[in-house]
Amino acid sequence: MTTAPAKPAKPAAIGWTRDDMARLAALDIPDGSYVNLGIGIPELVAQHVPAGREIILHTENGLLGVGPAPAAGQEDPELINAGKKPVTAIPGAAFFHHADSFSMIRGGHIDICVLGAFQVAGNGDLANWSTGEPDAIPAVGGAMDLVAGVKTVFILTEHNTKSGAPKIVGKCTYPLTGLRVVGRIYTNLAVIDVRPEGLVVTAVAPGVSWEDLAAKTGAPLIDGRAKLQAKA
Repeated sequence: MTTAPAKPAKPAAIGWTRDDMARLAALDIPDGSYVNLGIGIPELVAQHVPAGREIILHTENGLLGVGPAPAAGQEDPELINAGKKPVTAIPGAAFFHHADSFSMIRGGHIDICVLGAFQVAGNGDLANWSTGEPDAIPAVGGAMDLVAGVKTVFILTEHNTKSGAPKIVGKCTYPLTGLRVVGRIYTNLAVIDVRPEGLVVTAVAPGVSWEDLAAKTGAPLIDGRAKLQAKA
């Protein structure tokens, strides 16, 4: 009787988890900020707001004061976010018309938005709504309004696609959401600021070398960690 060969072990994951990325972003959001969270990984930020810090979450479909996700079985089908996921409302939350919600965005009343991305260019250009493929969803949604009207744009995304292609590139090849709009990028490998001098790395995930990070990035990087340590 022969035994089947053992399956090769999966390589150990390196870098931060998605929850780690969301936690890092949440730590960088100042107390008292009005924040819009995009669909996908950015939604995790709501679960990692530091204790004692007040962050008022906004969703495009008309709620200011989004609370944490409800417990299983406690979902209200009429209380959802823009990604159609169940949410709760904190005490003092406000409900309003969709048009009023976008007036808040376009009027510059939201301090920070946290979005996902297909590509981010070295100059801060963002492509996050379409890959340009024939079967891609043909709608930009609220992302174009957010990057144009919100004061600060954070990006939460995996550093590379499933096929290994870099998401941080010299120039976006996908349809753009906005020009020079991104301020900071959080990936599973690093935290990167978009500055006039270029892409400045302020933190690298455990187990990730500078050489690995550079090889997985499609644009030049500047190591800014030493300056941060000197300031500390």
